[in-house]
Amino acid sequence: MQLFLSSSGSASGATFSLIIWMVIIFGFMYFFMIRPQRKEQKNKDAMIKELAIGDTVLTTSGFYGVVIDISKDQDTVIVEFGSNRNCRIPMQTAAISAVEKPEDAKKAEEDAKKEAEEKKAKDAAKKEKAASKSKDKKSVKS
Repeated sequence: MQLFLSSSGSASGATFSLIIWMVIIFGFMYFFMIRPQRKEQKNKDAMIKELAIGDTVLTTSGFYGVVIDISKDQDTVIVEFGSNRNCRIPMQTAAISAVEKPEDAKKAEEDAKKEAEEKKAKDAAKKEKAASKSKDKKSVKS
């Protein structure tokens, strides 16, 4: 009888440790898989809610276009594609992967211009410094 009780005690201990490991594995799965996916879905829902006419969108198929109409239930949008804007396609909002506001595009363009001007100024300063060093070396040799 005592042998039976001792073996059932170790079996319950093994079951308990198995349950603990299952909980730990589920915790890791939640923090590394489920939670980031929910966070990404919240961000995408917020992006779709802020969608407005005139926004540039990137579709899941890789096409860029401009939103020209949004349905009342925000389930479908009409997007213009192409350089001459003659291709208008209705599509689901779920097919939109990124949105760029016109104001953000202007700001990014201004920032890029500033960075280019700063780079030109740095390059010009480097060239002047290199030219002055080469003049100094020539005058020392003479």
